[in-house]
Parts: sequence; structure tokens; C-alpha cells
Amino acid sequence: MTYVMSDIHGEYDKFVELLEKIHFNENDTLYILGDIFDRGPHPVKIILKIMTMPNVIGIVGNHELMGMRCLPFLMEKITDESIAKLDTATLNNILMWQYNGFSTTLREFTKLDAEMKQALIDYIGDFSTYEQITVNNQKYILVHAGLGDFSPEKALEDYTIDELVWERPDYSKKYFDDTIIITGHTPTQVIRGNTNPGYIFRKNNHIAIDCGACFEGGRLAALCLDTNEEFYSSSKI
Repeated sequence: MTYVMSDIHGEYDKFVELLEKIHFNENDTLYILGDIFDRGPHPVKIILKIMTMPNVIGIVGNHELMGMRCLPFLMEKITDESIAKLDTATLNNILMWQYNGFSTTLREFTKLDAEMKQALIDYIGDFSTYEQITVNNQKYILVHAGLGDFSPEKALEDYTIDELVWERPDYSKKYFDDTIIITGHTPTQVIRGNTNPGYIFRKNNHIAIDCGACFEGGRLAALCLDTNEEFYSSSKI
């Protein structure tokens, strides 16, 4: 079976709960559409777990992108000299990541030894920016946020990383007739006109699967592409 999840945001217990609920095994494939990092208590613990699972395919989210722009510097020993050499771009990246809830990721990351820190950075560096797959003759595009500045004539490889991990789709428009776009990034609780917030949202060949796992009342969702069946963790209290 082929499954998709997104925006786990450090909710390790919900992740394990959902893996058990779908009876995930070595014959299945799981795509995670980014934002494992930040907010919830155990983002690095999730990364370390999926590093041991070759049938999990990671797609980069904006929180991984922010982290990857900062972690190489944070690998270094922080001294007066290293701080003095800190350039404006790196400083701005750190401040932006801090603003977006980096504390849990940073706390767990700093506890790793140097070898494991580098292994984690290398692993996330291999995340793709999007995936195109076909399941039961249905074509899918899997991407964290959407296809920013969308045009039907625009090739997927021509989208910038920011258009893929930051910019939200227009759910009121069908982008493709024969392809479904599956995204995270936008919690379904905030999608305008959604009559079932906090659960998977489907409209105009869009499927939004970020169900706000790290927010009060939210949950982690998984979608089985073979059966179209939806699975949910317990909600956050």
C-alpha cells in the first residue's frame, strides 16, 4: 500500500499511533510531505526513526528548509569568533527559524553526537522537493505547500523551492484534469469554506492532508492512495 502523511511537527506519539493504525510494514511505502521539524516535542526522534525505515520517502517542507539553512552553522562550536563571523544571511535565517518554532528541534539536535548530527543533515539533504507517482492509474503530485505562481504550461522542475514549500494552493481552481495534487502546509482548519475542519480536505483535484497535529484539537492524518481510505490519530488535547 502507498500512504501519505504531512506536517507531523514533532508529534512522535501520534506518528507511531498512526503507523500502528495503518499496520505499516516493509511492503508499504510512506511519503511524508514535509514539516517533521519544529513545534511538537520530538521532531528529531521522528527523523531518527524514519532514517531506519527505507520505505519512507521524505519531501522537504518549509521547516526542514529553514533548519537546513541553519544547522551547518549550529554544528560548529559556538565561540566569540564564530559569532563575529556570522553573516547577515545566516543570522536572518536563524531568526526566521526561531520565529517559526525551532526550539524543540534545536534541543534534540544539540544532544546528538557530531557523527549523528551530520548523518541527520545528510539524510534531510536527500529529501526531494516533490514526487510524481501513479497509483491505480491515478496520477498524483506530492508536494509540501503547493505550486506557487501556478501555470498549466509551467514544468514542475521550473518551480522554485519557495513556490513549493511556502506558497499555498488555490483550492477553488482545478490545476489539472488528470492529476491530483496532495499537499500539507495549510491546516485544513483554516481552509476557507471547509465544512469539516481538522480532517482531510478534497476539492477540485486537490487533497489537503495537514490536519493540525501540533495544534489543540488537531490530529495527524494518513491517506492510503490504493483505497482512498483516511486514517487519523487521536486529537491533540
